[in-house]
Amino acid sequence: MQRIWNLILAVAIAATVIAQLVLLLAGGADVNTAPSAAPVPLPTRLLRFFSYFTVQSNLLVLAAAITLVIDPQRDGKFWRVLRLDGLLGIAVTGVVSATLLAGLIHPVGIGVWINAGFHQFSPVWTLVGWLLLGPRPRVDMGTIALAFIWPTAWLAYTMVHGALTGWYPYPFLNADKLGYGQVSITLVVILAAALATAFAFHVLERWLPPSRTR
Repeated sequence: MQRIWNLILAVAIAATVIAQLVLLLAGGADVNTAPSAAPVPLPTRLLRFFSYFTVQSNLLVLAAAITLVIDPQRDGKFWRVLRLDGLLGIAVTGVVSATLLAGLIHPVGIGVWINAGFHQFSPVWTLVGWLLLGPRPRVDMGTIALAFIWPTAWLAYTMVHGALTGWYPYPFLNADKLGYGQVSITLVVILAAALATAFAFHVLERWLPPSRTR
């Protein structure tokens, strides 16, 4: 069941990413962003695509899912960080998409399915799979500490990239319009919520039954 569940997840995410890349190469829209009146060169569009927290979260989940298809009881220090980053990232993606971004993006055609893959199917399927199948326990304090390297680095990159280019992946991070004071508060709230979510995963692992060992 672990292999089947994660195989479905991996195929769905891979298909979503490939479909979006093909759409971008064909001159289509990126479902992660609102339409822009100014034309954007393809290299810039590709850079922006991979700069989205949503896309990076899905890629982390994809990597972890592939390893679980190969070995349903996968473990290891690096793997635990990869797995927790995927869980945290995709949980934040689902919540932010449903609350802050739902009314800003209006995909059409195949973009509707790509949007659903990134923001709806992937978060739900990933988190339900973790609850039902594990593997666990895998979330300890050391893993939580290391897992925050990636989101902190992403936030730093996003703010530096935005300051240099004027482009921000999400409107609530746009320091040019909102000011650095308000955005700083938003960043603190995001990191605090992510930390609370990580500890929630840690606590839930102690309540849920452990995975079978070899």
